Amino acid sequence: MNKNKEEKGEHKIVVEIPVVLEKANVVFNMDHLAFAGDVPVGINYMHLLANRFREMNTKGQIIGVFHGDAAYMTLNDEAYNSYRKAITGNPYKGLLAELLKQDVQIEVCAVSMKNHAWGNEELLPGVKVNAGAVARLIQLIQEGYVQIHP
Repeated sequence: MNKNKEEKGEHKIVVEIPVVLEKANVVFNMDHLAFAGDVPVGINYMHLLANRFREMNTKGQIIGVFHGDAAYMTLNDEAYNSYRKAITGNPYKGLLAELLKQDVQIEVCAVSMKNHAWGNEELLPGVKVNAGAVARLIQLIQEGYVQIHP
């Protein structure tokens, strides 16, 4: 290894188990808060997986189901500010809009919405409401979706 690579910490990687996904359906269970710095881990993983699917020409669907502590990430600016007692607006709206452009389906739980007295008009554009996150996760898993719980 040359000295320049050693200084940068670069090492040779040999992939011994290639992964090729022709089709994959994945649901992200977004029920809690997990961050890497200021970036929500689950939202970041959805972006990475959507990019990987595109690069590998993988067919399938990625769905993010937001509920519990993470449900507020789907709120529009006004509702976000009211709920979080902020003035910044929803800092996740751009990340979610980008996921929607990547054909990732973003859902929020009606039970979580009811518990917080939120209505559909308080959600970001493109966010869909499911009847209940736990039942939705069960439904998707029974349909063959793989659950990721970041």
